[in-house]
Amino acid sequence: MEDIWAGDFTTRSTGEARPQEMRVVNWNIDRGFQLDAIADFLTSQRADLILLQEVDVAARRTRCRNVAEELAMRLRMNYVFGREFDELSQQRGNGRAFHGQATLSRYPQANARLIRFRSQSNFWRPRWFLPRIEPFQVRLGGRIALITDVEISEGRTVKIYNVHLESRGNDNLRLTQLQEVVCDASKHAPWDALVLAGDLNFDVLHHKLAATLAERAGLRNATEASNANTTAGGFLKRRQRIDWALVSGPIRASDVRVHLEVQASDHYPISFSIHCVRNNSD
Repeated sequence: MEDIWAGDFTTRSTGEARPQEMRVVNWNIDRGFQLDAIADFLTSQRADLILLQEVDVAARRTRCRNVAEELAMRLRMNYVFGREFDELSQQRGNGRAFHGQATLSRYPQANARLIRFRSQSNFWRPRWFLPRIEPFQVRLGGRIALITDVEISEGRTVKIYNVHLESRGNDNLRLTQLQEVVCDASKHAPWDALVLAGDLNFDVLHHKLAATLAERAGLRNATEASNANTTAGGFLKRRQRIDWALVSGPIRASDVRVHLEVQASDHYPISFSIHCVRNNSD
């Protein structure tokens, strides 16, 4: 089974000028249950780059849609989808159902690859006593980071890390997974612009070891202007600040907003602008 799929529905001409500023949205869309509302919000943002977590492809619970592709088509963007899990309780007939991350862009994406974390929870694995039906969420696979290069202007790219850390287990497991991402990101040159965003499933900047890890890697909090929680909470679920965006290199973030009014997922979308600044390597 291929781990990465892609499609392109952009209408941008090859020679069209590209601005130095990009609008970015990061959002865990809860599988895409409310696809129309999700698409409406994303359309309203006129984003250049969208990082999505919990994206379904061919799952019965979301009407067997390819959520990543449908959103890319509606928004006239290209997309890259990284398979996180093979959803064994969501298949229709002899088909297969998948769950993962999608990165959508108005600009070309290249060099797509995955980090499939070495440290994983065993919570999701099939067991003989669990039927492969809902509500049992039986899966094969594991959490990932989806990495692409987005070319925002002639000779200038931004390294994009679309990350989903484990919701099960404890912060030590999430920290280990984050270390794998940061180690990979640290291989890039200091003058490379980089965005690392996603559902990290813990409060990274208030976890001492995670905050130290990010700081040593030169990763800066792009969402420091907002202290809002990023999950809606509910019955026996408290609101949390677990969705983050970090940047490094010759890049700065501004106009940060957590959209608390959007009810299309159990997470709130985060939007912000990134600006590439001049550096000595130009």
